[in-house]
Amino acid sequence: MVSRTGLLTLRNNAGMVVTLMDWGATLLSARIPLSDGSVREALLGCASPECYQDQAAFLGASIGRYANRIANSRYTFDGETVTLSPSQGVNQLHGGPEGFDKRRWQIVNQNDRQVLFALSSDDGDQGFPGNLGATVQYRLTDDNRISITYRATVDKPCPVNMTNHVYFNLDGEQSDVRNHKLQILADEYLPVDEGGIPHDGLNLSPERLLISAAPKSSPVSSADDDQRKVKGYDHAFLLQAKGDGKKVAAHVWSADEKLQLKVYTTAPALQFYSGNFLGGTPSRGTEPYADWQGLALESEFLPDSPNHLNGRNRTASCVLAKSIPA
Repeated sequence: MVSRTGLLTLRNNAGMVVTLMDWGATLLSARIPLSDGSVREALLGCASPECYQDQAAFLGASIGRYANRIANSRYTFDGETVTLSPSQGVNQLHGGPEGFDKRRWQIVNQNDRQVLFALSSDDGDQGFPGNLGATVQYRLTDDNRISITYRATVDKPCPVNMTNHVYFNLDGEQSDVRNHKLQILADEYLPVDEGGIPHDGLNLSPERLLISAAPKSSPVSSADDDQRKVKGYDHAFLLQAKGDGKKVAAHVWSADEKLQLKVYTTAPALQFYSGNFLGGTPSRGTEPYADWQGLALESEFLPDSPNHLNGRNRTASCVLAKSIPA
């Protein structure tokens, strides 16, 4: 139900409980009953809704207009250069300094199984062209699936790349997610520099298809230059599913293997972030999160795609065309 603070709760017949809020259309919590009778929290989160406005990790938030990075906060489309609002050095990250994660979304409708949020973004918002209308629906099913559906309309062509920035820790505590096992069903990944910006093309990566836990004493593979640059994983993987939402994109196992997560997406890529800079982020407990205590799997277009629209990334265009009224 909706409270005065904008909190909502979804429940299913299996006993799973999901909590959301209207600020950032944020996924706050997912509590899942296990076979041994216990209940495990699968998501990172803060102690109160107010704390979410004091953290920079985008915990559980809806990201837009454009998730991930756009190099030098600009791109060119149809011969015109568009200048955006920077939010990470000279680059724009996750839609700008006042992205969709920092807005109060309207609750359009809701019941115990689903909620629909809506947001309007004016022409020039964070530098992006055109007026945009966005919605996100969260739906909880009886097989413990959280379905997240983003939709947008624009009145001018604009790059649109919305995603959810939820962090998982399937061990249910402030523990190191490098003890998880992760499989990403992808053949290629996109290397980036220290600022998270790609400069070359996709790399073949059969050794990355199964990513297992690294010892805590060795948080970053010194032999892997791509990991060294960003202190772990913060890379986009081009999926084998190629936008087929019925095929598994990623599979995650908790350290004790009592809880598993499967990810499905219609997006062409998953950004795997291993929580390399989570340190200091407010938690539900008395101590803040440390680095590598949560992992994100963000379904999206490849980073900086607006600057590579001529096929380097071999994915569908990230530019949403002007909507034509029926």
